Amino acid sequence: MQESIVIRAVSKRNGWSFTLIGTIALVGAIVMFIVSSSLMGLGLACFVFGAIFTVLGMAKLLQPEVSVELRPQGLVYHHHRGSIYLEWDNIQRLDMPRNVQGFGNQELPYIGVKLKRLSPLIDDIPIRLATGLLTEQRPLLMSSLTLDGELADLERYLNSEFSPLTLEGKAYKGVQAMFSRRCEQLNSQFGYHVYIPVDCLDREPRDFLVLIRDYKQRMLVTQP
Repeated sequence: MQESIVIRAVSKRNGWSFTLIGTIALVGAIVMFIVSSSLMGLGLACFVFGAIFTVLGMAKLLQPEVSVELRPQGLVYHHHRGSIYLEWDNIQRLDMPRNVQGFGNQELPYIGVKLKRLSPLIDDIPIRLATGLLTEQRPLLMSSLTLDGELADLERYLNSEFSPLTLEGKAYKGVQAMFSRRCEQLNSQFGYHVYIPVDCLDREPRDFLVLIRDYKQRMLVTQP
């Protein structure tokens, strides 16, 4: 039986180092504030520096140890709010989405996953994760809604965002309906339902695509 492949995010590295450096800088800043008013400027600089490094370090530490798993039955994306499981036979295409706004044709920093059916994802995704992704993907959403320069599209989407939705014969409401609409909107503009940030990978995005496509093909061939 084919073994699972585990991907650990490069961005998680140095989390403890960033946190330690930030903490030391914060402590140093407090000492400067107490010792002398003449060190106020240097202390303020150290405080800002320390706060930034501490926040970055804590963000790295909060990321899951394993970000992506390739399993015989499907792909698992681990987020600090929960996990998404996508079966291989429900994945239609994997690639890097492109922003074709204006005269550019720029690859976006995500691995896009186009699904054959969206409802299995909506039924399975934890509400906490769906809520987090709705927030994290807002810049991607705004980009998709302004590709053609029509503000009416943005207004139309925002007006319908909180409405119940029937998808593939199933009725959804609340966060599930919102996340369904988000997936469909992004798919209509970029061609993919699910977006995995490239900074959660352990290699170049194109190398990861070669790996996952090859693994997926072998799993589909060996499945009964």
